[in-house]
Amino acid sequence: MQLSDKLETKFPKLDENQKKALRRLGLFSVADLLFHFPVRYSDISVVMKISELMPGDTATVYGKVSKLKTKKAFRSKIPMGEGEIADLSGKIKIIWFNQAYLARMIKNGDTVKLTGKVTASKSGIYLANPEFEKMPDMPIDSHDTLFKKGEEKELGFSYPIYAETRGITSKWFYHAIEKILKERALDNLEDHIPEDILKKYHLPTLKTALVWIHKPKNIKDAESARKRFAFEEVFCIQLERQHDKHEYKKNKSFQIKTNKGETEEFLKRFPFKPTKSQEKSIKTILEDMEKTFPMSRLLEGDVGSGKTAVAATASYMTVNTRPTRTDLPAGRQDFGNLQVAYMAPTEILATQHFESFIQYFKHLPINIGLITGSGCRKFPSKINPSGWTNISRTQLLKWVANGEIPILIGTHALIQKSVKFKNLALCVIDEQHRFGTAQRRKLVRKDNIAPHLLSMTATPIPRTLALTIYGDLDLSLLEEMPEGRKQIITEIITPNKRGATYEKIKEELQKGRQLYVICPRIFEADEQQAEPNEIFYPRGSRSAGEGRSGKKFNSAKLVKNPLEVKSVTAEAKRLKKEIFPEYEIGILHSKMSKQKKEEVMQEFTEGKINILCATSVVEVGVNVPNATIIIIEGAERFGLAQLHQLRGRVIRSTHQAYCYVFADAKSDKTVERLKALKTAKNGFELAELDLTLRGAGELGGTKQWGITDLGMEAIKNIKMVEVARLEATRLINEDPELTKYPLLKSKVKEKAGEFHFE
Repeated sequence: MQLSDKLETKFPKLDENQKKALRRLGLFSVADLLFHFPVRYSDISVVMKISELMPGDTATVYGKVSKLKTKKAFRSKIPMGEGEIADLSGKIKIIWFNQAYLARMIKNGDTVKLTGKVTASKSGIYLANPEFEKMPDMPIDSHDTLFKKGEEKELGFSYPIYAETRGITSKWFYHAIEKILKERALDNLEDHIPEDILKKYHLPTLKTALVWIHKPKNIKDAESARKRFAFEEVFCIQLERQHDKHEYKKNKSFQIKTNKGETEEFLKRFPFKPTKSQEKSIKTILEDMEKTFPMSRLLEGDVGSGKTAVAATASYMTVNTRPTRTDLPAGRQDFGNLQVAYMAPTEILATQHFESFIQYFKHLPINIGLITGSGCRKFPSKINPSGWTNISRTQLLKWVANGEIPILIGTHALIQKSVKFKNLALCVIDEQHRFGTAQRRKLVRKDNIAPHLLSMTATPIPRTLALTIYGDLDLSLLEEMPEGRKQIITEIITPNKRGATYEKIKEELQKGRQLYVICPRIFEADEQQAEPNEIFYPRGSRSAGEGRSGKKFNSAKLVKNPLEVKSVTAEAKRLKKEIFPEYEIGILHSKMSKQKKEEVMQEFTEGKINILCATSVVEVGVNVPNATIIIIEGAERFGLAQLHQLRGRVIRSTHQAYCYVFADAKSDKTVERLKALKTAKNGFELAELDLTLRGAGELGGTKQWGITDLGMEAIKNIKMVEVARLEATRLINEDPELTKYPLLKSKVKEKAGEFHFE
């Protein structure tokens, strides 16, 4: 059997449902199947007595089955399998929804191992949709006598559980993998990770890891295999990032001459004293910009930590530097000002940065321009030092091209072909997570002079994740808030305290303040349908009932929403009718057009809307100093870092800000998790806590970086990430195009997607 063989050829007995299931999972070849890893393992060492089972447990039990039968549900008419399993401590009912055939695959009196979720019903508890494995007869009265002597080694860690979909079970995967291994498909498999790296970090070879991950003899083998594949994923990402960094550094850059006295003088113009983090970041950035190759740096800091002030200082030093002859190609005599491009994610935010920069630079004869998709503005400093005037796009582009506008602020319109800079020396990217290699190449001039790049984000990212996804950028952190900024008063509000909280909010609204109300959903929907082609996961492999798409479902297809999750549209109507009838309420969500969203945010910014009911779309938001209160509904559905970032919307002024976290959670554990919002020092601490408590797969937005669940396991391990980064940097420095490692180069291209090895 060959890795390239098609599954339908090698498994001719596949029925149509199984073929469709494999296609849904993206499994077409033998290699695809081998790299479809188990999500967990059925571990006999954690077998429970039936008498000890509690609703909500995902449990493994042993016993004899009886009363097996198939039927259809009374109302929904879905096919069901039923039975009962008993050990010496008690018995429990078994129900297989939509899998009636499973009740026919075992016989009354068989000794089996079942793993499933313990679920409560009116008639008692039952084991829902359990995985099963037939076992030899054995004593089942205690853990001590569970195995015959010598048997534990073979049976102690026996059964892999795979991500499934309708038509394919873990049992099918188990036997299919066994067939592949027996037919020696791995015999000629070559490893793409260099042998010296495998030996150095005690990682199994590819062949060994594939056997161990599917058929581990013990938990140590399984963990070793997963460690190898987790390392491989982060290593490949790091190779891609380090290659990008190496390529960008080949370009020349304008050297920015810095003056400590001038820097300090400029910082005095801000209404606050710079924090130590700001001073350190400014010093590092200016040192980077003095070098002959372009800077690539990520500035990460909470909302309100002063990232814009750092960017403005770097911009000031840039436009105050005049290029020397060595900076320009031979024959060039036009030594105009160096230029800065400042890119923001939305037109409103770009406009706010534009107005802020006018204030920062009004003491200097520096023209500042604004370019967006809908209009252009230009600041004529000599005539109106505190304002701006509209000009034509043609005129603006002309002044940018000849260097008369040293600082241009805008949206993605900045990197259009029609926008040509004379001497672009610094590019500041604000909250542009997808600004990758392709966009960066657009900034490099034909004479290979590239601007220094400063990316900024207010998204709290654990250090390990930042080192991975932004591996091509050096990292600076702003870990403090400016002096005088009042701490947000955060309260966890349970349902019985809603009324009193609304009264407190009314007092603030009467003072002229504004309110954000954040809801998890856009539209009201008490019930939602599972999609016909939804990918199902075994119970316990993810949060209960969660599919790859993140949608909730169960085998009965129709799911009642247990938490009555608030929606933007319904909540806005309720608040207007019952709570705040005298105030203007607007709504904002991702289904609205870009123009409509901009209009709503503009009205909120101008105070025409008092209360903005929105989804988390306002995370990357705008500066509305008068909005000092935020309600977050269904807070248990958000990660801590995301809650912290949402809370940051109301820390834009010296007024006291309030965050009311409305939680419907019944679990003490969930309430305790939310209380971390009151005790954590900053967003980084909360992001790390999220990683620990909820798991890497729960971090908001991790899927956009193309990291699998297995790769995200590595993100929890700072040592593994640092080692992968170290080895990737070494290999790229020694062999930038990986010519000595063709298999590794091919694997990186396969994993990275957008990749630029020559």
